[in-house]
Amino acid sequence: MPNAAHADWKLVIHGGAGIMERDAITPDQDRAIRVALGKALEVGGSILAAGGAALDAVEASVKTLEDDPLFNAGRGAVLTYDGASELDASIMAGDGRRSGAVAGATGTRNPVSLARAVMEKSPHVMLSGAGADLFSREQGLEQAGSDWFALPERLRQLEEMKQRGADWFDVDMKYGTVGAVALDTSGHVAAATSTGGITGKRWGRIGDSPIIGAGTYADDRAGAVSATGSGEHFIREAAAHQVCARIRLLGQAGKAAADAVIADVGELGGTGGVIFVSRSGDAGWSFNSAGMYRGRASATGTEVAIYGDE
Repeated sequence: MPNAAHADWKLVIHGGAGIMERDAITPDQDRAIRVALGKALEVGGSILAAGGAALDAVEASVKTLEDDPLFNAGRGAVLTYDGASELDASIMAGDGRRSGAVAGATGTRNPVSLARAVMEKSPHVMLSGAGADLFSREQGLEQAGSDWFALPERLRQLEEMKQRGADWFDVDMKYGTVGAVALDTSGHVAAATSTGGITGKRWGRIGDSPIIGAGTYADDRAGAVSATGSGEHFIREAAAHQVCARIRLLGQAGKAAADAVIADVGELGGTGGVIFVSRSGDAGWSFNSAGMYRGRASATGTEVAIYGDE
């Protein structure tokens, strides 16, 4: 049964979770991050305010974050151990649970748009590696090279990690994944997630971001979720789906469902967070890390936050 129309729309975004403490972020960085989060909310929110679709809003918000080098997705993606960019993304529409994803893509400027093309222009849910790159070119999506992706700061971070003797990934586990969830005025929900993974990843490692049910999930019967954190734990928890299942089957509010799933992730040894919006309009986040780049918008206002005490 389709959802009833909502007079209000909701949009929630994240730019990653992890070691985000006040003494670790300069005032200039703090301001820049808040401006960037606000811009992504404005882009997606303008679509929803005009009566647009949740799917269009989450794609637009995530594309804005992918193009910003402050975040670990798209242009700001971290580098593999060999200094390459391997990008993962997924998107899901709550009506019909349509979904698309890509893993290990290397040449598409906005991986979230490639994930949407997989959903709408192919018979598949997930494409990877060279095949995903070929499909992207065939679909005429904008391409980008190493001069766009391999930023000097990401190269510095990789070299610093290697100098510390960490030989397979960044042990500090800074999760800069980006994501968005939305509820539109027609009562439909959608979710999208995009990431570069973790600094120094090897062997084609893939986390939860492109995996439907782990890093991304949307179901008009429940809500929409996007995750960020230690991907291996979110995969084992099927975190995004679990939040929606708790809302739909147990009748939990979005916040209670998200808190329960993050507690389970923590018991497995994982850290990170989720953003959510329920079919009833409950919208927010839950995380067990020190901080989480996050924001939400509705017809009544906008807010952004970074630290755990906000």
